[in-house]
Amino acid sequence: MDENRALPERDGWGWDDPAAERYTDTIERKIPGYRNLYELTAGFLQLGLRGTERPAILIVGAGGGQELSVFVPKLPNAVFTGVDPSERMLNVARRRMYREDTDGKIQLVRGHVGELPEDERYDAAACLLVLHFVRGREAKLGLLREIARRTKPGAPLCLASLNGAPGTEPFRAVMEAWKEHMLGNGIPLEEWERFASSIGSTSEPVASEELLGLAEQAGWETGARYFSAYLIEAFLFKRSPRVTGEER
Repeated sequence: MDENRALPERDGWGWDDPAAERYTDTIERKIPGYRNLYELTAGFLQLGLRGTERPAILIVGAGGGQELSVFVPKLPNAVFTGVDPSERMLNVARRRMYREDTDGKIQLVRGHVGELPEDERYDAAACLLVLHFVRGREAKLGLLREIARRTKPGAPLCLASLNGAPGTEPFRAVMEAWKEHMLGNGIPLEEWERFASSIGSTSEPVASEELLGLAEQAGWETGARYFSAYLIEAFLFKRSPRVTGEER
């Protein structure tokens, strides 16, 4: 199964809904250390790409432009391909990068990873706050596998998502603490309630252990966690020498 089921409606609206543009305005108040997540990711990409003269980086879910706004200044020699199914969110990214001297280093593509040419291999990839919106275990595996098929052996992947086992007591406890954080940072109660009710319907998180297993099955090694805030976790992976379904 490919990843074309990715990025369904979120919190009751679709990614091409005008409400989607507010996502970038509120996400920092929802996730503590949100900016740090992207700064840390840029740092790990820098380390993983050391010695690569002009690295090509794939950004999955590039709409909104947060990755580009952080990565471009920190990786000045890199070229970026950002893919996202939402034209509205890609336009947000274009507006954010309008004043940057990108010199043709950024290509934004509306669509899915599985639609990108397989003969173009990237030196690194980032997929931040996307995977939990991909519904179904096989679809998550498919997305991770499609990213692997478009990266070079040894390429780093920075992957961040909302992880956990809904319905368990630890999950409920963390959600209660997260609720207090959001309300304390000005998120309206009704917005929190929409977010909470979306888990299990428009988003499908999996436990960290299952995520690591899916990544390994898809062709990724060495899942090292480098960020955690409530249920948001980020892991650093390395692309395996061989990926299932890859031509020899």
